[in-house]
Amino acid sequence: MLGIAKKIFGSSNDRKVKDFMGRVQKINALEPKYAALSDDELRMMTDAFRDRLAAGETLDKIMNEAFAVAREASKRVLGQRQYDVQLAGGMILHDGGIAEMRTGEGKTLVAVAPVYLNALSGEGVHVITVNDYLARRDAEWMGRVYRFLGMEVGVIVNGLSSGQRQAAYAADITYGTNNEFGFDYLRDNLVYDRREMVQRGHHFAIVDEVDSILIDEARTPLIISGPTEDRSDLYLIVDGIIKELIQDKSTFDLDEKQRQALLTEEGSEKIEEIMEARGLFEADTTGLYDAANITLVHHINQALRANTLYQKDKDYIIKAGEVMLIDEFTGRMMQGRRLSEGLHQAIEAKEGVKIMPENQTLASVTIQNYFRLYEKLSGMTGTAATEAQEFLDIYKMDVLEVPTNRPVKRIDHDDEIFRTEAEKNLAIAGLIAECHVKGQPILVGTVSIEKSETLSKLLETHEYEVTLKTLKPQHAHLMEMVVSEDEKVRREAKKAYSALKDEDFDIEVRRGKGIPHSVLNARQHEQEAYIVADAGLPGAVTIATNMAGRGTDIQLGGNLEMRLQKWRQENRNMAVEVTPEMEAAEEARLKADIAVQKQKSLAAGGLFVLGTERHESRRIDNQLRGRTGRQGDPGTSKFFLSCEDDLLRIFAGDRLDAIMRSFGVAEGEAISHPWLNRAVETAQKRVETRNYDIRKNLLKYDDVVNDQRKAVFEQRQEFMDSEDLSELVGEFRNDVIADLIEKHMPPKAYAEQWDIEGLDEKVRSTLGLQLPLADWAAEEGVSNEEIEERVIAAADARAAERLEQIGADQTRGLEKQFLLQMIDMQWREHLVHLDHLRGVIGLRGYGQRDPLNEYKTEAFNLFETLLYELRHNVTRWLMTVEFRFEQPPAMEMPEFQEIHLNPGTGENEMSNPLAQLPEGALEGDDRARLPVDVLPAGWERTPRNSNCPCGSGRKFKHCHGSLI
Repeated sequence: MLGIAKKIFGSSNDRKVKDFMGRVQKINALEPKYAALSDDELRMMTDAFRDRLAAGETLDKIMNEAFAVAREASKRVLGQRQYDVQLAGGMILHDGGIAEMRTGEGKTLVAVAPVYLNALSGEGVHVITVNDYLARRDAEWMGRVYRFLGMEVGVIVNGLSSGQRQAAYAADITYGTNNEFGFDYLRDNLVYDRREMVQRGHHFAIVDEVDSILIDEARTPLIISGPTEDRSDLYLIVDGIIKELIQDKSTFDLDEKQRQALLTEEGSEKIEEIMEARGLFEADTTGLYDAANITLVHHINQALRANTLYQKDKDYIIKAGEVMLIDEFTGRMMQGRRLSEGLHQAIEAKEGVKIMPENQTLASVTIQNYFRLYEKLSGMTGTAATEAQEFLDIYKMDVLEVPTNRPVKRIDHDDEIFRTEAEKNLAIAGLIAECHVKGQPILVGTVSIEKSETLSKLLETHEYEVTLKTLKPQHAHLMEMVVSEDEKVRREAKKAYSALKDEDFDIEVRRGKGIPHSVLNARQHEQEAYIVADAGLPGAVTIATNMAGRGTDIQLGGNLEMRLQKWRQENRNMAVEVTPEMEAAEEARLKADIAVQKQKSLAAGGLFVLGTERHESRRIDNQLRGRTGRQGDPGTSKFFLSCEDDLLRIFAGDRLDAIMRSFGVAEGEAISHPWLNRAVETAQKRVETRNYDIRKNLLKYDDVVNDQRKAVFEQRQEFMDSEDLSELVGEFRNDVIADLIEKHMPPKAYAEQWDIEGLDEKVRSTLGLQLPLADWAAEEGVSNEEIEERVIAAADARAAERLEQIGADQTRGLEKQFLLQMIDMQWREHLVHLDHLRGVIGLRGYGQRDPLNEYKTEAFNLFETLLYELRHNVTRWLMTVEFRFEQPPAMEMPEFQEIHLNPGTGENEMSNPLAQLPEGALEGDDRARLPVDVLPAGWERTPRNSNCPCGSGRKFKHCHGSLI
């Protein structure tokens, strides 16, 4: 019944897209009006739109006109006119949704109209890309349109100064990667002066490759960390205790499958006795699991894991006195990679090598919570439908599939499944050889760099024998019919082709050894973009991990823009000045060559996409498939699998292998059936569901911290913005006094029960006051409220006295400094406590308690403690510290390391930022420039190749000249 209704009324997606396409016709009707305007008149429309917004009109009201202006500007500047479906995709982005558009549909151009429209408000638009190369490329490429319309464009890449970042964020439109935007947000909340902050708000963001950034990258948080105090002694002490404890197997439970080691009840009791005997517990605590000993519990758990789960020469090796981790999949050492949360230090203590300092989290945020800061968030990708529920649940974004501009002619074959990986690789090499020999470009997708390298070595030595069958001239017209726009003609051609016999073909046998190919591993993004741009040439063989070369279309015959860019770069490297005439001639030559090469690739069947393994996510497989069949071109896709592949091995490998043996499948043969495709898809759905649950669970815990993070960051900004914090400091002081009175003179307690000695000691240490508290307490009928009032009066008098001694201006500055430094210190300690709490809170589940609810309760209590200690520490510092008036050192941000682990490889993406930088600067690579007047007068006239006037000895263009 639902199927019939869908056929009659269309799906929900169809109805929404149809509504957008109706609005596109209104934009098309405006096209002649704006085509008649001069360039200056078209540019003036930007000011006209801004005036209308200032007068009270909304963005939705002016959308049709703004989209029409953006389209006209694109035609004039880029020579590209947005298709109707591209404008529909732009409307989805403006509405805060996700536009799913197939590869090759021009998503980069889709963003131009909604970016222009939303930038008119003056609040800034952020365009997020997956790497620095794409940020630069798109900022330069699409920036030509925005600048033509009178808007400023900035780009945020690694290595920019604070001033350059401020200039980029101040622009109407800012391009950059998710890591750069996220770390700028965290850094902004570590500075001590509002003027040092670079971001100016989170108004509207468009995320390119939204599935990659908001789902794949979101599995690991963004972390800024710095070194902590040396705790080597504690690691060694706890390691010695654990080594003694685990001699008795009954003291711990080991679960190797889940990679968990936990103390039993007997183990907890034994270790508690040892700890108490050695005086390792915090003061005023009675047991191991008291809140104050949470850090000690964390050290014990990590030492237990290090001594039971991690084995030398399997999980790690000792090299040059360092613990080097080993990748469980490749067997390689992971240089520079360290386990977090003190686990690496626990292994170092176990092996008796030097214990390196543990890094402390200074600030962190998940990708999800960073992007939920935006008032409006949208995205575009070729593959989002399979994750539509997650986008809706977490980001409140609907996924809408936009139809292609031309019908898709891609042929998707059923998967072929082999028994072993070796058999599969030989079959892959055979198919690659066949495509290469007949001149069909082929893109081979792998799931890891290791698999790419294995296949590359095989191709280098592979001996092949390929039989070529070419249609005789009298049947050549069938090839043209096969790629016809008319479905009926294509069916007739296929039917006629299948009826042909061997005598209708010219047959030729070709033999050879070694197949030329390119290997991409998603590291050198710019160089790989050039290689991917040529992956559509006849006979080209390109091996790539799933992420390599994203953002660059594979166009049959070659990519004109990329080849022109490469030609310009080569001329610049040879110091050849390119004239417009030279460029026009080269463009004409390249167009002619590309047309010839495209016909050859089309005649061979278009781009063949071969997947060497199914990824655990259907979305990644669809991304690979989507590389072929762009803009109505013919294409083919196929996946080769084996029973030894991770996905099949985990879910059905042994059973499938037994079935193939029982059916007598010979070595080198494969089985293929639509049912098998569905079985693989079911396995993928199960993995996707599990991964979503992991991300959702991570987010639930981070949401608890996120509320606290927002409160602390907002409070911090209030401190920075305030010129006079004396009123807040006074409130802190009064609250501290109230806390002290309540603790030592509880309400409704008798006078003889008051702890006057304790109160006197605290008043002296916290407030710097020596008061006759014992005399006051001995007075007849005195109440604790009266004593509190007297203490407050004495504290106020001391504060006024110190104000007079130090001076009002300096006191205000000191108050701000102390508050900012103290809130930072308390927040860092709080994050450490929360990290440790996360590590042990799961144990509450054994007591039939929900760990998440327990975490919320404990985190709230810890936050209350943070606020309590903030009040007390600030008050103690300001009331007791003695000041000497010297030139104060400039407040500096602490040294820190930026960490965002790649979910696929586990490597820190920020540890080698230069890996993303191009070897030569791109044309128009302005980055974000500062105004000329930041330099001393006259310096701006220095020739770029002369020495810099500052005396550094470097060329001006590499020194101060790089700033402007």
